[in-house]
Amino acid sequence: MEEELLVKSAEMFLQYGFKTVTMDDIAQEMGISKKTIYKHFPNKESLVEASTLEVQKQIEVLIHHTMDLGLNAIEENFAIKKIFKNMFKRAKTSPMYQLKKYYPKTWTKLMENEFCTFENCVVDNLERGVSDGLYRKELDPRMIMQFYFTLVFGTYEKGTREMSMEEMLHTEMCILEYHTRAIATPKGVQILEEQLLQYQS
Repeated sequence: MEEELLVKSAEMFLQYGFKTVTMDDIAQEMGISKKTIYKHFPNKESLVEASTLEVQKQIEVLIHHTMDLGLNAIEENFAIKKIFKNMFKRAKTSPMYQLKKYYPKTWTKLMENEFCTFENCVVDNLERGVSDGLYRKELDPRMIMQFYFTLVFGTYEKGTREMSMEEMLHTEMCILEYHTRAIATPKGVQILEEQLLQYQS
């Protein structure tokens, strides 16, 4: 029951918003009493945290699966963007903004976990990209990783308004293009252009 609760609540939170969805809504959707939910989660905040971290784990599994596919570094970044696009395709607005505004403790915990995953994946991507001649050799992978992290998550950290999901995905794609052009060799830029065409089509 707890796993079903996490899956359904995460789905509803992402689609309708963390603030909008109530415990009554989740109970009604699942055909159970609210008391049943409270047996597993004492309040909405604990359910938000647990379901958010569960989604994060699912994303990490998909990312690591993508990293095992043997794609080149630039193709891999676009494949990972598609994971997020598919995961949040039913969301109307940015879940990151909502978490930060309404559940800051969960947001902080999420960001701490996210940084560790982001650091490992991006540094690995940068090192392989340099080795394959797609990124410039003189790069400092950890410094570039920090720049990229600031670009990606700074969008939500400093946001003054809630973005639609379409805006968020567009912004993240612009950041990925900006990041890649800043570090790519001519060979890498060619692959970037191919990936952008595929993404747009």
